[in-house]
Amino acid sequence: MQEIIVHLRNELSGKLTPSRYEHTISVSFTAAALAMRYGCDLDKAELAGLLHDCAKHYSNETIIKKCEKQKITLTEDEKKAPAVLHAKYGAWLAETKYQISDPEVLSAIRWHTTGRPDMTLLEEIIFTADYIEPRRYEAPDLPLVRPLAFTDLKECIYQILKDTLDYLNGKGCYVDSMTNLAYDYYKQLHEEKRGN
Repeated sequence: MQEIIVHLRNELSGKLTPSRYEHTISVSFTAAALAMRYGCDLDKAELAGLLHDCAKHYSNETIIKKCEKQKITLTEDEKKAPAVLHAKYGAWLAETKYQISDPEVLSAIRWHTTGRPDMTLLEEIIFTADYIEPRRYEAPDLPLVRPLAFTDLKECIYQILKDTLDYLNGKGCYVDSMTNLAYDYYKQLHEEKRGN
């Protein structure tokens, strides 16, 4: 597995911008750290982290065209929030171009932008690592969510989704319905934990 990871790092360094590549490496290492903490497969976490943005160097318009060409079904929801589409196309790329056959890894790539209700542990780790990695500075409440990621992953995801929705709604951006469904699911866990 390590040979594959080293090969993919070299491959991606030539495709992604320097800042996107730095983010990718950082997500990969953060995912590995979270995997150590929660007993998830290290190789899978590092691999999914490495490939989570493998389609990010394409514009939203190009991704839509490529999805149509490859007969990848896009919902109206996804077309209205095209910033999330690199995850769907990235999962396809990871499978077809980079020969990743592990469904857990592909699913973690697929859901890293919107999240979804009842994510697997690997999906939760990649979703979280993408948000908290050390190269991220803009997101609100990072000093809160970063340590929370290592003590209560589901609560951390609730906070990330809450902050994301507050940000998107505040800017008047269209929100993919899967993000709302993920938020509702993790909010319910949050409320149950607090006895509400």
